[in-house]
Amino acid sequence: MPVTVTRTTVTTTTVASPGLGSPTILGSPRALTQPLGLLRLVQLLSTCVAFSLVASVNAWVGFTGNWCMFAWCFCFAVTLIIIIVELGGLQARFPLSWRNFPITFACYAALFCLSASIIYPTTYVQFMSHGRSKDHAIAATAFSSIACVAYATEVAWTRARPGEITGYMATVPGLLKVVETFVACVIFAFISSPSLYNHKPALEWCVAVYAICFILAAVAILLNLYDCTNVLPIPFPSFLSGLALLSVLFYASAMVLWPLYQFDEKYGGYPERWKDSGCRNSHSYYVCLWDRRLAVAILTAINLLAYVADLVYSARLVFVRV
Repeated sequence: MPVTVTRTTVTTTTVASPGLGSPTILGSPRALTQPLGLLRLVQLLSTCVAFSLVASVNAWVGFTGNWCMFAWCFCFAVTLIIIIVELGGLQARFPLSWRNFPITFACYAALFCLSASIIYPTTYVQFMSHGRSKDHAIAATAFSSIACVAYATEVAWTRARPGEITGYMATVPGLLKVVETFVACVIFAFISSPSLYNHKPALEWCVAVYAICFILAAVAILLNLYDCTNVLPIPFPSFLSGLALLSVLFYASAMVLWPLYQFDEKYGGYPERWKDSGCRNSHSYYVCLWDRRLAVAILTAINLLAYVADLVYSARLVFVRV
């Protein structure tokens, strides 16, 4: 929103923030003294400290280290952009819908920091020798956890309440879309090795399921972020219900086929971890293939549950509309 400056007089605009009980001041440094502004400062500081501690001792190696460093840097950069936009009152000039963008990012950031807070200590920190580098890594994990809590708190504060008129991404189905796409991205990271699936058509089908469902959910998110849901030839709630139903059916098939062909010996799978020679090392920053198979199976189940919940909420939207 605009900021009008007349000599030494500054006119600011205030808007109510869902769930905060007090207005947020836009286009003024006082925006940072409001509850949501202070929370974003905590997010900015904690992510900055996390990646700075790790970078200062070069304590990030391999896939897991790169993932965690990306998570912290990405969250820091976008949080800084959000703060600058609100301080300058530039919401109207921002290319994405401001009703949907901040909470969408906050949900993604909470998931990114959560994954980094789990992956970094379990696959990297515990294998480090005692010293300055390990101390920095432990401190970075603590700040990553703080950031996760801060982003999750923003989601809880700003999500839609019953009866509120707000953006779709602030509703439960919208937040579930974020979870679905994030989990799919983690699945893609674990199946980056083609040897996990290129020897069986059933496993290739599972990979196709992950890709198709990710694209459909991403399209739904982008339509809301760009405020162009009216371009669809059918009502948006009906589109969401059809998308959720199709995704549930696809993921149900993957939930059966992926574990069957990865862990059943009759179908060429490996039911026991020790049979994977890459998993026998006591310490390795590389995630072995059997662990990747198991991780994908668990993530497939998580996403299936998310799509089922999405289908239930989306069906309710259609029912209410009718």
